[in-house]
Amino acid sequence: MLPEIIAQVAAPTTLFGNVGNGIQAGLGCLGVGIGLGLIGCKAIESIGRNPGASGKIIVWTFVFMALTEAVAFYAFFLRYTGS
Repeated sequence: MLPEIIAQVAAPTTLFGNVGNGIQAGLGCLGVGIGLGLIGCKAIESIGRNPGASGKIIVWTFVFMALTEAVAFYAFFLRYTGS
């Protein structure tokens, strides 16, 4: 599987053949960065409003940050498989 992916990435089909894939991965990671920033911002804001619930808030913050980070991995996987 890995040699096929490397051959597909290395093979220049056209001059701008892989530009769309790079844009796809870049926009996917941009969205992840914005999402992670919003999650962190709202977590800090909610801890400031209710400091007693900070333990539960931190746990759920890390859960949702991990789920959001998975989107970046999907964007990279789709970029390298050429879908």
